[in-house]
Amino acid sequence: MRKPIYKALTIAGSDSGAGAGIQADLKTFAAFGVYGTSVITAITAQNTVGVTKILELPADLVAAQLDAVVEDIGAQALKTGMLANSAIIEIVAEKIREHRLHNLVVDPVMVAKGGDLLLRPEAIEALRSRLIPLAVIVTPNLPEAEQLTGIPGSRLQDIKESARRIIAMGARSVVIKGGHRKGPATDIFYDGKKFRELSAPRVRTPNTHGTGCTFSAAIAAGLAKGEKLENAVVQAKRYITQAIRKGFPIGSGHSPVHHFYRFWK
Repeated sequence: MRKPIYKALTIAGSDSGAGAGIQADLKTFAAFGVYGTSVITAITAQNTVGVTKILELPADLVAAQLDAVVEDIGAQALKTGMLANSAIIEIVAEKIREHRLHNLVVDPVMVAKGGDLLLRPEAIEALRSRLIPLAVIVTPNLPEAEQLTGIPGSRLQDIKESARRIIAMGARSVVIKGGHRKGPATDIFYDGKKFRELSAPRVRTPNTHGTGCTFSAAIAAGLAKGEKLENAVVQAKRYITQAIRKGFPIGSGHSPVHHFYRFWK
């Protein structure tokens, strides 16, 4: 009996160092046994040290890529990463509605690991009002959650209030990542009814490039395979924890996580 073919789409920027963005997403999909397709929103010249140049693609080219992929191949789940500007956000949201795509994971990428801006400040409102209402889950880190909600702080009560506000924007659920907090790496998942803490020992390593992209892509992969939302988040947490733990040096800066740790001995 032929195994089912699972398909997931990533809409994000290209990372020439292959540690984050489209490249990280496609690696993650492959690691989960999911066929990955891509819509590139921007081309970045970057490595493990930082980003040196960014070219944002025209919104109509982003739309054409999305049409081409969905009309022929389709997608059982999709995720967004770097969207760069409001024009791209608006066309992506329009196309998601037009094609009636489901299982959208929104990773609200705003700043690269080295501090380079990956989303124009004027685009944050478009992210809030156009894309987040379509999301089955939003996956911000603490700085991104603060930008979205205006709530600063890393106390649990602050994080929970941020989660409530993101749900109020229209998202079905949210997981606020705990990488910027002290102590264990504890993410806070909220589905609009209950909170759940997902905790793992913090791994002391510089090999963390692409963690957010990889985590959100892992959730999308789980959804594409038919996993229930909370189970997909739990599995993605386990996967990213091990991918960080098994990372190895590539380049002289923040090396990427190990997407294929399950297969390399």
